[in-house]
Amino acid sequence: MPGPWKDARGVIVTTTPTIEGQPIQEYLGIVTGEVIVGANLFRDLFANIRDIVGGRSGSYERILRDAREQAIEELQAEAASHGGNAVVGIDLDYEVIGDTGSMLMVSASGTAVKV
Repeated sequence: MPGPWKDARGVIVTTTPTIEGQPIQEYLGIVTGEVIVGANLFRDLFANIRDIVGGRSGSYERILRDAREQAIEELQAEAASHGGNAVVGIDLDYEVIGDTGSMLMVSASGTAVKV
């Protein structure tokens, strides 16, 4: 994600601690967005076959991209609900969860601010 990005609500998100040319007026606290997705047995089987023959797993890449985008959208919505118009210092984490490791959690966290 090069540089800051805005959603439809106008909430800027960036991994940097500041936004160039837009001084932070107020810090509103930590905000988060989490998404948990389950893995599909057949998709897992085909992804494993593709990994064995050396290809990229497009289905997993799409799942990761969609989960990341959803987590960031939740983060932006939470920031907007606190009166923020930006989130700085965003950190993205991915974790396999569940008894059999069959689910993936994507979490996004950052600091909601007014610029």
